[in-house]
Amino acid sequence: MANRLSLIITALWAGALWMTGISAYLLFDSLQDKQLAGSLAGKLFTVVSYIGLVSAFYLLIHRLFQYGTPALKQAFFWAVFVMLLLVLAGHFGIQPILEGLKTQAMPADVMQSVFADRFRTWHGIASMAYVMECLLAFVMVLKVR
Repeated sequence: MANRLSLIITALWAGALWMTGISAYLLFDSLQDKQLAGSLAGKLFTVVSYIGLVSAFYLLIHRLFQYGTPALKQAFFWAVFVMLLLVLAGHFGIQPILEGLKTQAMPADVMQSVFADRFRTWHGIASMAYVMECLLAFVMVLKVR
């Protein structure tokens, strides 16, 4: 049962990552109100961060119980571990910075404020981390067995 749950969690997390990325793109492409698109995308990224946190902890613990210390030599383990680090950095490091910049810019849109350049820089860092996480999800899926 634990092995099947591991497969389900792997599929859920990888699918959530890719679907959230695609959804965020579609929100910004479809909605005229970019603040609304950003707000909705932010909520999606928060949900996928929590999915990632729970998934990573389960998958890492399961892998260690299943294989013991040889798990530390597996690509699956390290892909999940790096993905966890990216989730932690994004959710607890980068997102609070972005939210702080938005708050400081109020009532103006952050992109129309003096904080626009800093926001763009941090948003770019967040985007690169997210792309890395999505690419590592391929490794996770391919190396799950």
